[in-house]
Formats: sequence, structure tokens, C-alpha cells
Amino acid sequence: MAENLAPIGPPARPDQIVNGNEDETMSEAQNLKNSTDSGASDSDSDSGDEAADNLQLQTLEAELSTNPANYDAHVQYIKALRKQGEIEKLRKAREAMNALFPLSPAMWQEWAKDETSLSTGNDSFPAIEKVYERGVLDYLSVSLWCDYINFVQEYDPSVRECSPAGTSKARNLFERALTAAGLHVSEGSKIWVAYIKFEQAVLHAIAETNIESREKQVQRIRNIFHRQLSVPLADLKQTLLTYKAWEAEQGTILDVHSSNLDGISSHVASAYQKALEMFNARANFEEQVSKQDLPDSDRLQQFMNYLSFEQSTGDPARVQILYERAITEFPISTELWLEYTRYLDKTLKATRIVRNLYHRASRNCSWVGELWVQYLLSLERGHASEKEISDVYEKALQCTFSSFDEYLNIFLTRVDGLRRRISFAGEVTDGLDYALIRDTFQRASGYLSQQLKNTESLLQMHRYWARLESNLANDFVAARGVWESLLKSRLRISANSICKIGIVLISVFPYNCYLIFCSGSMLEAWQGYIAMEIEKGHINEARSLYRRCYSKRFPGMGSEDICHSWIRFEREFGTLEDFDHAVQKVTPRLEELRLFRLHQESTTVVAFADQKENALNKNAREKRKAVSEVIDEQYPAKRQKDTSQKSKKVFGKDKAQVKSSVETNKMENPTVQASKTDSASDNKAKGLKPEISKQYNDQCTAFLSNLSMLSASPPILLGLLYWLLHLATDEDLRNFFSDNGGVESIRILKDKYTKKSRGLAYVDFSDDAHLSAALEKNRQLLLGKRVSIARSDPKQSKKRGSAGHGTSTEHGHDSKASVHISEGTRGDDNVQLKGKNTFAVPRNVRPLGWTSKDKSTLKPKPEGAVEGGDEAPKSNDEFRKMLFKS
Repeated sequence: MAENLAPIGPPARPDQIVNGNEDETMSEAQNLKNSTDSGASDSDSDSGDEAADNLQLQTLEAELSTNPANYDAHVQYIKALRKQGEIEKLRKAREAMNALFPLSPAMWQEWAKDETSLSTGNDSFPAIEKVYERGVLDYLSVSLWCDYINFVQEYDPSVRECSPAGTSKARNLFERALTAAGLHVSEGSKIWVAYIKFEQAVLHAIAETNIESREKQVQRIRNIFHRQLSVPLADLKQTLLTYKAWEAEQGTILDVHSSNLDGISSHVASAYQKALEMFNARANFEEQVSKQDLPDSDRLQQFMNYLSFEQSTGDPARVQILYERAITEFPISTELWLEYTRYLDKTLKATRIVRNLYHRASRNCSWVGELWVQYLLSLERGHASEKEISDVYEKALQCTFSSFDEYLNIFLTRVDGLRRRISFAGEVTDGLDYALIRDTFQRASGYLSQQLKNTESLLQMHRYWARLESNLANDFVAARGVWESLLKSRLRISANSICKIGIVLISVFPYNCYLIFCSGSMLEAWQGYIAMEIEKGHINEARSLYRRCYSKRFPGMGSEDICHSWIRFEREFGTLEDFDHAVQKVTPRLEELRLFRLHQESTTVVAFADQKENALNKNAREKRKAVSEVIDEQYPAKRQKDTSQKSKKVFGKDKAQVKSSVETNKMENPTVQASKTDSASDNKAKGLKPEISKQYNDQCTAFLSNLSMLSASPPILLGLLYWLLHLATDEDLRNFFSDNGGVESIRILKDKYTKKSRGLAYVDFSDDAHLSAALEKNRQLLLGKRVSIARSDPKQSKKRGSAGHGTSTEHGHDSKASVHISEGTRGDDNVQLKGKNTFAVPRNVRPLGWTSKDKSTLKPKPEGAVEGGDEAPKSNDEFRKMLFKS
């Protein structure tokens, strides 16, 4: 309904004097009659307009028949009927709208004036008076009260003739108006002025000879003046001058042209000064709330500030008047109605006033569930009848709320009230019976079970229901039925959700696609059911419930909790055989859950690690792509030059060797050397010292393998999804060796690229004694896996490494040729070859630059040998002689 409501506009506030608008009222009534009478005569000329109006009426009637809660349609329909003079339809339309919504003060004034213009005698006076009575109850409106007073004075014969009954009736009406709006700072003086004029008219009606009656009437008027002067109103100074002029007419000597207080009694002067100070303190607030050009939110905030000020003064009557003024301006402000009702609940004990306020609030903001809840509680505090409470309860259920929890709150408030009245009434009265409570719970369950599935709210409602069935109705079978119906509904909900949830989980977790069919509230439902059985001493029934639920899957640690709860239950209530049976059932279940959680942890971390790795690889590809695009854009000439050079064929052995050597050198050495040189220069420029990695001698070190690590394809186990990330970390290893002690450092080996654990670790101990104790824990379980522990042997690994290195040096390094490129500009052809060139050299001829490393095999250098170990080049004759000798 909330979306169909429209803000109700502020009431019209005429500026004319209260007693001066009778002619206007009569003229409007005559115009309405004339428009009705002249409609038939002008039908031919206005046939086009009538057709359009009829079409509009039909459209609005169709809209209201399909959507009666359309506020704007009601307003337009009433305007269209009033324009055409359809009196009977107009009355019905106004009644239909008022049955759903409160009418604005302007609409009530319009309604009363239309009925007055159509009246033919005194017989219609009560109906019109009833319209005014209904109007002043909806909103605070000084102008509506003034119209009501004027109507009574004009059309009520007893009041018009100043009979004792009529005078008493008029005075009661004025006092009601002063109570409702007499404290209105800006407009309240209108009612005071009308009241004084009425009493002055009564004074003139008293005969001159009746001196005693006249003196009483004069004193009555004087008292009304004194009351008005003690109220902080906008025209307080003008009221003082009017009072002094009236006193002068009565023979009192006063300066009627001055606002001084000379000649006025002290208590009146003191009350006037106090009222003037109060008005001055509120003048700024009145100015702010009267600004019509401000946005509604700003004006509402100004009213809130004004209300805070009035509440600080501690005058409930003034606070209530200001709330009524704010409500008239902002009739669908939820915040305003809630604060108003809370204030009256706290400060006023008049149940009738509070009850009427809740009735008005529920009509203006019917979509607010909290207002209906407070309304029901207010009726219960006021000892309202069951019929009245039931009617309000049914109306609340017909409204449209923003959440299903609000409906649940309505149901529970109804149950609370019935329970209190049945439990503490002493005897069943007013047709109260527990069947009403059961019917309320059944309606709530049937309506909210699907909407509030898997919620704590629904569980709390069923727990409350089962307790009342057991304790208040003494029907334990019905209490069990409540729990069983809840559990069965949860199973049906889970079964219907398999297809919807399962596909999503399988697509997200391909290695572990197990569904959780039991929510957290499901676990609490079982626990509540068991607790009820234990409370009533039904041990066997509670045990059977444990047997039914211990193997079910619950989120978090719920499965473990229910298993441990069964063990505690048997320890406290069961026999030894019952305890052993529970342990026999629970132990394998707990082991299964433990293993599942370990593997589930690995699966979850794999998903996160893969996702992170994919993100890093994607960023790296994007960076490489961006760099390549920049290079292609910045160096087109260089790319063309390199292409042209590669396409050319170079002849000559020296140039070919130089280019081949340069390309080989580019592929092997310069990249590494350049990177090292650049990094060293960067560190030097930044003033940073190269980091020195920590050295380990591995003298008292244990080598661990088969640690719990991430698995690419973890096995599939039945169980619950468990999201806590937990692998074999430094802390786990330290705790593993905590009973031995002596752990100094821990090193877990990780993959160079993926940064994932390799399942290997080194643990350094302080001495051999602690190391020996650690070796005894070989093949023990750590996070579900048996860990292999062995002593680290750095000496043997060094021997293996040195042997391999020596072989490599002998057969590899000596056979390689090194290339040295002389420093210079790019394109310099000065290339020096150094090393051992064995190309096309006989086996018995030592290669260029070859020297023996064995000192014992050194022979005298031949004649002409060059320093550095290389012989001088041989001539052809020398080669020929060597061949002949062989």
C-alpha cells in the first residue's frame, strides 16, 4: 500500500476573520446549486465538455475498482464529481475514500460547505455537524475549528438564541477548540478572539436590569482575556491593547494607547511577561517552520529541531500541539508518527488519547509494521475487548509491509497478548481459548514458512510455539508435532534446492562439489527439540533424536558439536552401555570430519592460489604486450635496418667468424653480465648494500619430507565445506617438535615459480640431543600425513657436488672457447680470439694455448717457444720432418 499513497497536501488556511466568512459560504453554496440547476439547460452547448468529463469519470471508476488504494485517483474522482454536481455519487466517493484514508482539512471544509449549501432545514444540521466532528479528529486545523464554530453559531437555533442549553453547548465547543489548538503559536489567537466575541454577544443579550448576571458575564470575559495573555501567541501585544480597551469600557482607568502594564493586576502582568519571554524564545523556530519555499526535508528537520526544544522545556501540552502541527504538514512521515506515539506512550497515561493517536497513525502510515504492533499493545494496556483487538489484528494483516519479519512481529504480538490474558486472567473470559493461539501460529507458519526458510526468526517462532503447546496447553504430542513439522519442512526445502545449488557449486569447485543441506538454524532446531525432551525428562526420546541427527551435515563445526553433545548427554544421563554405544558411533564420524576438513582446506587454498597465479600471469602478459607495442612504435627505423642487414650475405672468413662469435657471446654471457652490472650500479646509485643471505651449516638439522601440501587434484571426500585456510606452516612444525624443544629455525622449501610448498623442510636444532629426539618422531602424523624425518648430511652432499663439478670442469670448461669483444663503438670489427682452438688440428699436435696442469709432466720448452706455454708456429719443412720421423 505504501507505493500507492501520495503525500497529503497542507490544509488551506484562510486569512479572513472567523465571523466574517458567512457571506462567502452562502455564495459558494448558491454557486454549487446554480451549477447543478444550469447543467441541464446548457447540455447542448457543452456536450463536448460533458463527453470528456464522462470519459474521465469512467476511467477513474475503472481505476478505483481495480486499485481502491490509489489515493490520487480518489482525489481526482471527487473533483470530477463535484464539477458535474453528482451529489449522491459525491457523498459515496467521499465516504469510500475516508474509509481507507484520512482526508485533509481542506477536503473536510469543502465537504461540510457542500452539505451546508444543499441543506433545506434544521433536519440536515446533525449530519453536517457530524462531518465537522469527523474532520477535526483527523488533523489539527485552526481554520476547520473556526468553520465548525461558525456553523454551530449560525445554524443551531439554541446557540443563535443564546439559550442556556445553547450557550453551554457553544462554550463546550470553544473549550474543545482551545484544548486542540489554543496553544498554536501562530494561529491559536483566532479561537481566543472568537470565544471572547461569543461571550460579549451573550453579555449584550443579558438585560440591563439583571446586574448580577451581567457582572458574572463580565468576569467571565475578563478571565478569558487573562488566560489568553498567559499563552505565548504571535499577536500577544495586540491582545494586551484589546484587553486594556475593554477594561476601559468597563470603567477601569488605563492607558489604552500604550503597551505598558500600569493599572493591570500583578499576577496578570507577571503571566504576560512570562508568556512574552516564551514567545520570543520560539519566534525563530516559528519563522523557520513557516517558510513554504523550503524543501519538505528541510522543513521537517526544522520541525524536529522545534520539537527537541519544546521537549526540553518539559510541557507535554505544548509538545503535543507541535507534534499535531507537524503531522498536519507531513502526514505520511513514518519517523514523525513513530516519535509522536513513543512520546505519548512515555508521558501520558490517558489511554483513550493514546489509542486514538495509534488509530490515526495506522491510517496514515499503514505500511509500517511497528505502528501496528504498538497499536495492539496500546489496546491491551487499555484493557480493550477481544473483538476490538481482533479487528485491529486482522486489519494489520491486510496491509502491505516491506519485509516478512514485520508480519511475523504482528503474529507474535497477537500470540503474546493472548498468552498473557489466558495465563494471568485467573479464568477464561471474553471467549478466550488456547485454540486462538494455535490458530495464530498455524496461520503464521503457513504464510511465512517459505518466505522465512533457513532463518533464525522462523526457528524462534516454532520454539515458542512448541513451548506453549507443552506448558500452556499441556499437549506434549502437539509440541513434538511442531518440531517434526519444522524438520520435515527443512528437508523438503533442501531437496528442492539440490538442482539450483548443486550446479553452481560443481562449476565453482570441480574437485569438491558437496552440498550443505542443513543450515545453522537446522542445527538449532535439533538442539531445541532435544532440549525440550530433556527438560521434560524424556531421556529415551532425546537419545533417539541424537541417533537421528549425529550423522547429518551442519555448517561450520556444527557436526562436531552435535557429536560431542551426544557424548555429554550419555555421560550425564545414560548407562555405561549407552555411553559406549555413543562413543562407538561418534568416533568414526569425528575422524571422517577431521580428514574431510584437512582436504577441504587444501582444496580451498588451491583455488585461491590458482586464481592469484592466473591474475599474476595475466598482468605479466599485459605488461609484455604493452612494452612490445611501445618498442614497435618508437623504433621503426631500427627494425628496418636490422631486417635489411640480416637479408644480406657476407663473404669472407674473418667477418663470418667475427659475426658468429659476437652472436654466440650475445646469447650466452652479455645478458647476464649486463643485468648484474645494471643491478649493481642501481644499488650503488641508491646507496643500498647488497643483501647477504643467511648461511646454514646444517650440522644439527633434520630433513622433513611428505609434509601436508597443496594438491592439484585433491581426493573427493564426503563432508561439509570448511573454509579455514590451514597448511603445514612454520608454526605447525614448531608445535610438532614442541615436546622435544631446541628448535632454532625452520625452512620450508617452496617451488620457485608457483611459490607453493614442495612438502620438504629443514629444521635446525640447537644440539645433537634435541636432533636425536626429533628423529624418533619419524613416521608420525602431522596434519593427517606421516612425516619422514632424517638427519641432514651436508658433507656427503658436498662430496657429490664437488665430484660433479670437477668432471664438468675437465670435460666441459676446457673444451669451450671463450670470446672477448674489445670495448668500443657498435660495429667495431676489432675482435680478438683467445682460448683453445682445436678445429682441423691433428690429434698428436697440441692445440693452440694448451698447457699441462701436471707439474711432473712438464718438458723443456722447445726452441722458439712463446711465453705463456704456447709453441711458435711451425713451418712446412718442420711438419714434413715430423711426418717422416713418424
